[in-house]
Amino acid sequence: MGLIVVTGASGRLGGRVARKLGGALRLVVRDAARAPGIAGAEVAVAEYRDGDSVRRALAGAETVFMVSAAETPDRVGEHKSFVDAAARAGVRQLVYTSFMGAAPEATFTLARDHWATEEHIRRSGLGFTFLRDNLYADFLPFLVGEDGVIRGPAGDGRAAVVAQDDIADVAVAVLRDPAAHAGRTYDLTGPAALSMTEVAATISASTGREVRYHDESLSEAYESRASYDAPRWQVDAWVSTYTAIAAGELAAVSTAVPELTGHPATTLAELLQK
Repeated sequence: MGLIVVTGASGRLGGRVARKLGGALRLVVRDAARAPGIAGAEVAVAEYRDGDSVRRALAGAETVFMVSAAETPDRVGEHKSFVDAAARAGVRQLVYTSFMGAAPEATFTLARDHWATEEHIRRSGLGFTFLRDNLYADFLPFLVGEDGVIRGPAGDGRAAVVAQDDIADVAVAVLRDPAAHAGRTYDLTGPAALSMTEVAATISASTGREVRYHDESLSEAYESRASYDAPRWQVDAWVSTYTAIAAGELAAVSTAVPELTGHPATTLAELLQK
């Protein structure tokens, strides 16, 4: 097995993958001081938009775990810069963290960015594996407002939310045997699709705090988020998370997690009890 590089190693997902893999890795981070301490691992500093630094960071790598960049208006441009540098560095295979239902006309606006990135990877000539993650179950408690209400225009739609630890376990399985997963796209989900009402009830049962879901209209959703004074593209992304649920685009349940990891996918209730 050749050199494995893990990007975003100081973040939640990349850090999980790096720690689970362990050993003689290369960790790519923007700030060396924030890199996790892993015995045998080396650290390289690079930003996706800086193709030369990425090429140096990936030199000699066979397989690269590419965590998607932070949400910005130029996210696709950063991804393209990274992919092009990976090709110049001679990387054999990218394992890219994409999003469930990635498509040019996906309801969730950022899923369109993931589709554009996937297409660029395909055209690059690099080997690839795409991990299309559903919404992170880990982040659902942060949707609860100070008043104990989750607000959004999700209607009675459902989402098969997935635990980040499960995504990391899948990534590790793929990175340890990349050839077996070359050219594959995996939808990564939890074991069941939940409505936002069920999400609220599960959080209530796990925390003892009364939480409920309020189904906003589209206009209410934009109005309730106006106080954040965020740019329009970001508010569109926030709102379209819910409208994608309402449209049924996040409801499909996949068996990829248990098939690739050998353990059942984590339920939201199990995650909240950890």
